[in-house]
Amino acid sequence: MESRRKVFIRPLVIALLACVAQAAPTDPVHAPRAMVASVHELASRAGLEIMQAGGNAIDAAVATGFALAVVHPQAGNLGGGGFMLIRTAGGSTHFIDYREKAPAAATAHMYLDAQGNVIENASLVGYKAIGVPGSVAGMVYGQKKYGKLPFERVMAPAIKLAHDGFPLAWEDADELHDPNLTKFPESRRIFQRDGNYYRSGEIFRQPELARTLERIAKNPDDFYHGEMAREIAAAIQKGGGLITADDLARYEVKEREPVRGTYRGYEIISAPPPSSGGIALIEMLNILEGYDLAKFGNRSAEAIHLTAEAFRRAFLDRAEFLGDPDFAKIPVAQLIDKKYGAAWRSSIDPDHASPSKELHRPGIFNELERYATLHPQPRALPEPENTTHYSVIDPQGNAVAVTTTLNDNFGSRVTAEGLGFLLNDEMDDFASKQGVPNAYGLIQGPANAIGPGKRPLSAMTPTIVLKDGKLFLVLGSRGGPRIITTVANILVGVVDYGMDIQEAVNAPRFHHQWLPDKIFVEPGISPDTLKLLDNMGHKTEKQGYWSDGECIAVDPKTNERLGASDIRNNGKAVGF
Repeated sequence: MESRRKVFIRPLVIALLACVAQAAPTDPVHAPRAMVASVHELASRAGLEIMQAGGNAIDAAVATGFALAVVHPQAGNLGGGGFMLIRTAGGSTHFIDYREKAPAAATAHMYLDAQGNVIENASLVGYKAIGVPGSVAGMVYGQKKYGKLPFERVMAPAIKLAHDGFPLAWEDADELHDPNLTKFPESRRIFQRDGNYYRSGEIFRQPELARTLERIAKNPDDFYHGEMAREIAAAIQKGGGLITADDLARYEVKEREPVRGTYRGYEIISAPPPSSGGIALIEMLNILEGYDLAKFGNRSAEAIHLTAEAFRRAFLDRAEFLGDPDFAKIPVAQLIDKKYGAAWRSSIDPDHASPSKELHRPGIFNELERYATLHPQPRALPEPENTTHYSVIDPQGNAVAVTTTLNDNFGSRVTAEGLGFLLNDEMDDFASKQGVPNAYGLIQGPANAIGPGKRPLSAMTPTIVLKDGKLFLVLGSRGGPRIITTVANILVGVVDYGMDIQEAVNAPRFHHQWLPDKIFVEPGISPDTLKLLDNMGHKTEKQGYWSDGECIAVDPKTNERLGASDIRNNGKAVGF
């Protein structure tokens, strides 16, 4: 669909990426004290600047986040939402939920026509697709509570980038041709220069955004309770959207308890609901823990088969159980219980694929059976690339993993008039109609139905891994539902296959999400392996490259910070 960013990268770019991948260095970036890894070097350097000015990892993460709103408008944002996972040098953990919320006027059937069918693009493009943004509130909350520097100092790099501008990379200039940006005059003016499209290397300045950032730096509360809130609401309502100034005033950040698990002696700390990422990740790892994956060999047919079967089962549970914990009871403890993982593992045939339609959940927990009410039919839809992730470790050992999103590329494509920033289309992450896939092909259950004030289910998976109680990995990615399997691919690459963090990020990925019943694979997995998987009964589909792992490891011997930015994109890990 032209309205949605294609998951497939253009053939020329794929060919170029394949050449890059073959020649790409496998060594991570080394730094003795601190590291930032993000999708854009200027955003990474903004975080580094703040740490060199005396800030901690939280200050740096917030500086990086605001800078991404300037240099990476595809997903970096003021008008979206996200999750921030913090582990302090002292060992305490904090999970900050600033996911978008449905406006008060939202209804369960707002994207259905008179016949009860989903209206095409209604939850994806335009003013009615916008959820109440949480990014500004979340970043301000995190910095004020856990940062060290004055907030205005943390904002300074982003303001400078917006005011002075920065040279556009070819890929960024090309993506600004998005046809849906053209539909909205303010977006067309700012990002497409009214049809005189930006070219690679041109300086992109954003004076309206610079003024908005300056206003936030001086009075961040203005975004939700002041004049700026009224301006945002007026701009959305002018276009027929639902968000009011009262919706903004009622928005609140939530601190939640991270989910925790173990895998081969490593401690996994990850995102709780309304993210599905941490639960699904730990469930996958619990299933895989019973196999000696290293014995089968990295990216062998046997290893991919077993891993894909674990992915399949976790995504079935994701579809049926997960949503906003403030509105639905989520059986977290049962889903991440190792006994449940073992029961799922016993259902896996080591030689044959399990057809998704025939999958039956283990009956070891009565609670799960009471929740299991949804059995939808498959339907494949394209998956746009959306979120962005960044990882930070400071000299003291504080670590931050942040995943933030506008949902679709450039979100709703609506720019807040006079304010210079794009607004999300996060309402598509709700179940517009139960049993009908969203933009990512994901089936969702009643726990994720649209409702006033609800936060939609997410696949974002910011994750921190400990080894012997010490910080070892900071992980995360973009990529819709592929976020979860990307993090799993990277983590298993390090733990099971002995890769360093850059090798694990570079390695070809594979993905299964229950429905559609396919293993999607990147270039680089051998044709012989794919044939063996087909012989096992899997349906395999080659696609282009996806996701964007922006990760950091800590060398257990030297305590060096080892940064890995994904070779699939133009990111950069930088440190000192």
